[in-house]
Amino acid sequence: MVPDKPQGPTASRATGRPGDTSPFAFGLLLRRAHWRAAAAIGETLRPLGIELRHFAVLLELVDRGPTLQRDLVTATGSDKAGIMRVVDDLERMGLAVRKTVPGDRRVRAVEITPQGLELFDAAHVAAQPLTERLVTELSPDEARQLKDLLTRFAYPAGDQP
Repeated sequence: MVPDKPQGPTASRATGRPGDTSPFAFGLLLRRAHWRAAAAIGETLRPLGIELRHFAVLLELVDRGPTLQRDLVTATGSDKAGIMRVVDDLERMGLAVRKTVPGDRRVRAVEITPQGLELFDAAHVAAQPLTERLVTELSPDEARQLKDLLTRFAYPAGDQP
């Protein structure tokens, strides 16, 4: 069933182009910014032999220490099957290992290896020029302001990690 057409003037339709005034404009801009940043990060990680999905798990392991595989699903916004594949890849590359959890042989914790930590650090060195490239159209003050605004948007008060 098709909903009734709104009466009166029609709201602006989403276009995804600069100047879009539709109710979706903000989300579309964030999506485009994400795609641009993800592509740049992907270019940085590719020579190291990993993808953004691998780096996201390594980031969680560095931040949290050994982490239950099911907790990586929530932490990375992935699904169970996706995390299984990523952890399988990381294990094959020697970047992470699964270990049994004392008291529950069915549950596995994932831990970064020394080789994984070395690659994680190398990724940071390789990514150093990335931010500058992403904000090349902004002044240094604007770049700082953008980072501050995005941080406040991503982590509203009371919702800090």
